[in-house]
Amino acid sequence: MTYFFRRAAGALAVLCLPSPLIRAQSPTLNTGTKPAKARVATYIHIDKLPLVAIIPAPPATDSSVAKAEFTELHRIQNERTPEQVKAAQADDAEEDIFIFRTVLGPVFNAQSLPLTAALSAHVHGDEPVASDQLKQIFQRPRPYQLDSTIHPVCKVTTAHNAYPSGHTLSGYLLALTLAQIVPEKSTEILQRADDYAHNRLVCGVHTASDLVVSRMVAYAMFGSMMQEPRFQQDLAAARAETRRALSLKQ
Repeated sequence: MTYFFRRAAGALAVLCLPSPLIRAQSPTLNTGTKPAKARVATYIHIDKLPLVAIIPAPPATDSSVAKAEFTELHRIQNERTPEQVKAAQADDAEEDIFIFRTVLGPVFNAQSLPLTAALSAHVHGDEPVASDQLKQIFQRPRPYQLDSTIHPVCKVTTAHNAYPSGHTLSGYLLALTLAQIVPEKSTEILQRADDYAHNRLVCGVHTASDLVVSRMVAYAMFGSMMQEPRFQQDLAAARAETRRALSLKQ
């Protein structure tokens, strides 16, 4: 069980309390932030997802929650091994459904499964349609932008866009999708999504509350996707393709 999920329940309870927007240790929050490009969703209907109304603001920089998060980031940084860094960097570089080949085996790959790869691309493409607006609203700085003793080992940005975590949101959306395709492995798939999220902490580019809110958004988005006929059609095609490749009952 990752640190993220050991603290998820408590963090969710705290996040749902009224809280001011995060206060960066700089005169303005929008340093390096550019207006989000307009994106077109494939499966979700963003106008029917009141994410701004249901997502709590991140904990304030000087709050006890934020301080505890930074303490934990320092612990992870001090204890991370070269193998953990390598795994986190690999996850940083890959945002598709095939991160779950660690669960389903090497036959689960994009070259062998073009319909599943196409579904993955559309699901991943819908992630920023939702997350970009939230990132722009909250403009939460990255941990290393607030604390110079945090040393990230993955890609960095000058933008204040930590909340929510796009990687984490995409990981959970893809996990929920794949769990529909291979429900026999749903527990292992969601555990891999937990590890994928936790690697954002190993990278040093997010705090735990960024991950918690990303999971919340993923479940809301996936509920919307499940109501979309095109998603159901593409999901059925990917399910048949993947289960055939894995020699599973159709």
